Amino acid sequence: MSMKPNIGIINALIRITFGLTILAWSTSKLVKHPWRDSYLFAAFCGAMKVAEGIVRYCPVTALCERWQEMVQEHHQASDSIDAMEGIDDDSALPYNPS
Repeated sequence: MSMKPNIGIINALIRITFGLTILAWSTSKLVKHPWRDSYLFAAFCGAMKVAEGIVRYCPVTALCERWQEMVQEHHQASDSIDAMEGIDDDSALPYNPS
């Protein structure tokens, strides 16, 4: 699996900005309430957004693009099978002997 950049410069800058904002907010809350796990989770999410902005690679975007490619391949394969079989509307109905 190749990790080519899949987000643009503006998107990366927005991710870094929001990531640092979330990271700063969650660490300031974590100082007052260290027992809250939700602030720790928010800090991890903010740090992940900063990292995505720096390397310009988002695994969720890559997953969505891969899924769309698989759906298109599936539709193309099913269309080609239908064209090869020559299925018309009457023969596609299930057989019911009763």
